[in-house]
Amino acid sequence: MAIKNNKSLGQHWLRDRDVLAHIADCADLNKNDTVLEIGPGLGTLTSELLRQAGRVVAVEYDGELARKLPGQFPGKNLEVINADILDFNLNDLPYGYKVVANVPYYITSKIVQMLMTAENKPSITVLLVQKEVAERLASKPGQMSILAVSAQVFADVSLGDMVPASLFTPPPKVDSQVVILQTRQDSFFASINEADFFRVVKAGFSAKRKKLRSSLSGGLKITKSEVEAILEKADINPDMRAEALGLDDWVRLTKIISPNNSLLQ
Repeated sequence: MAIKNNKSLGQHWLRDRDVLAHIADCADLNKNDTVLEIGPGLGTLTSELLRQAGRVVAVEYDGELARKLPGQFPGKNLEVINADILDFNLNDLPYGYKVVANVPYYITSKIVQMLMTAENKPSITVLLVQKEVAERLASKPGQMSILAVSAQVFADVSLGDMVPASLFTPPPKVDSQVVILQTRQDSFFASINEADFFRVVKAGFSAKRKKLRSSLSGGLKITKSEVEAILEKADINPDMRAEALGLDDWVRLTKIISPNNSLLQ
């Protein structure tokens, strides 16, 4: 009896072998790797991961799918855990583990945040996500967002293949794309406080359609003239919008603002 997809869980089955192989290939797997797969579903990607990696830990929220998955791969080094990935303890995985997954659109941002801020971060994360979200994660200055900044301070982000909606069953309303997050080896926050950095970034994006002069003023609760003085010192045009700034710009701003802790309360 065929298993029906659960729409509330954002389940869309992908069976194209070439696409599944491409997703796994992006993680540069070998037999020494432990792979965390999020939402294995029917096990089509799981099969490819078991072929390339040494061990797969698959976390599946759907109880029926989690119960049936192990029987599909007898004798393979597969551990299936019936749980919500957001409740899963990443510290149970070995250092340097990799993440490969086709994740539901509605939970993508939370998964990226969880992985990138974890104490035990993956060495590489390969996700098949909504094309628009993949593009946002890999954005360059001019089209940046809080999501892009939050991912790129922890990882080098690049894009893999685009996957048309027609390859899924049932087809979603939008196309998907592979996004690759290669975790930084050295901490981005060696010279600045992480909390201060994100307070400044959130202030800058607090009114993203407004120019930095206004958004930082409102977000930090200081006058526009004070903001202009800070931006001048950071060599940033006050008429720019937050989306135009690169990571280095936010670092300079944080270094100027953070000594005055009262601005970041």
